[in-house]
Amino acid sequence: PCWRVEDFVVAQECARCSSFQAKTVAECGPTGFIEKISCATSRRDEFKSCRSAVMEAHVFWRFVGTMMCVAAVFAVLVVCRQRVLDRKALEKVRKQIESI
Repeated sequence: PCWRVEDFVVAQECARCSSFQAKTVAECGPTGFIEKISCATSRRDEFKSCRSAVMEAHVFWRFVGTMMCVAAVFAVLVVCRQRVLDRKALEKVRKQIESI
């Protein structure tokens, strides 16, 4: 591709590939987004795979939300387990006191 060896100008900003482009343009494969590049020296227009900032932000916040949910579930499990262990310890102490 000319954009690897030449200076280039972005002719069209990063955008989601249409269903037709996804089937016909190989650059759509890795990310699902492409931008149109105009190479300065060879004066060719090519497509380049890119990452959408909006999509990256959406994926990031979905990850953060998922981790918060997982943390909340495990916090509840820890509290429940601690209560069970406290009850067992109190029962053990009660039995030791009764046996005296």
